[in-house]
Amino acid sequence: MSGLWEMVTDPFMQRALVAALLVGLSAPVVGTYLVQKRLALLGDGIGHVALTGVALGWLVGAAMGLVPDDVLAIPGAVVAAVAGSVLIEVVRRRGRTSGDLALAILFYGGIAGGVLLIGLAGGSSGSLMAYLFGSISSVTLSDVWVTVVLCGLILLVGLGLRAALFSVSHDEEFAISSGLPVWFLNMAVAVLAALTVTVAMRVVGLLLVSALMIVPVAIGQLVTRSFRRTMLVASIVGVTVCVTGLSITYWHNVSPGALIVVLAIAVYAVVAALHPLLARRRPPADPHPDIPDDVAVSATAGRGAAQEECTP
Repeated sequence: MSGLWEMVTDPFMQRALVAALLVGLSAPVVGTYLVQKRLALLGDGIGHVALTGVALGWLVGAAMGLVPDDVLAIPGAVVAAVAGSVLIEVVRRRGRTSGDLALAILFYGGIAGGVLLIGLAGGSSGSLMAYLFGSISSVTLSDVWVTVVLCGLILLVGLGLRAALFSVSHDEEFAISSGLPVWFLNMAVAVLAALTVTVAMRVVGLLLVSALMIVPVAIGQLVTRSFRRTMLVASIVGVTVCVTGLSITYWHNVSPGALIVVLAIAVYAVVAALHPLLARRRPPADPHPDIPDDVAVSATAGRGAAQEECTP
C-alpha cells in the first residue's frame, strides 16, 4: 500500500497518469470511427507523417537557438499530422489513387522525411526513439496541459457529433442523401485522427498509437453490437490498459508504450477466446441496436402476422 501511495504522490507519475488516462479515453473514440470507415491503418500513416513534423520542429528549434531544442517538436507534429490527414482525405475523395496506396506513400515518406530532417538538425535517428516508441518519463507540465486541451477537443467533437460522424462513417451514400455535410465530416474524422496521434505520441509512441486506437475497438466489437456501446467499452479498455501499463512500469523498467499495447492485445486474445462460449448463452440480439424503436416495430409486426394467420 505504501508503494501505491508513493506512486500516486510522485509528481512525475501524476503527470504521466493524467496523460495516460486522457489518451486512453480519447484514442478509442476516434478509433471507433476509423474502424467503421475501414481505415484502421490511417493512424499509422498519420504517425509517420507526424514524425516528419517532429523532426521539422526540432530543426526549427535548433536554428532559433531554443532550449531545449525540441520545444517545437509537438507543434510541428500537430501541423504535419493535420496536413497529412487532410491530404490523404483529399486523395481518397478524388479517387486519384487507392486508399492503401496513399497510406503507403505516407508511411515511407514520413519516415524518410523524419530521419533526413533530424540529421540536418544535428541529431541522430536515435533522437527520434522517444517519439517513435513513447517516452512517458519526458512528460512535462506543459505537455499535460496540451494533452488536456487536445483531448478535450477530441472528445467534444467525437462525442458531440457522434450521430453525424457515425452516419458518414457507416454509409456515406446515405449521409449524402440525408443532406449531411459529408466532406466536412470526413475532414473532421481525419483531423481528429491527426490530433489523437500527436496526443498519444508521448504515451505509446508514433509507431504504436494506431494499436491503442484500434485494439480496444476490436474488443468492444466482440462484446457488444451497438456502436455507442462499442465506443464506451473501447474507452474503458483504453483507460484500463494505459493506467495499468504505466503503473507496472513504475516498479519495472520496461517500455510503457510497448507494455500498454501488449496488454491491450492480451485482453483481446482473452475476450476472443471466451467469445464463442459467451455467444452461445446470449439471447438473440436486436438486429439494429442503434435504432431504439426497431424492437417494438418488430414485435408489433409479429403480432400483426399472427393475427392474420388466425383470421379466417
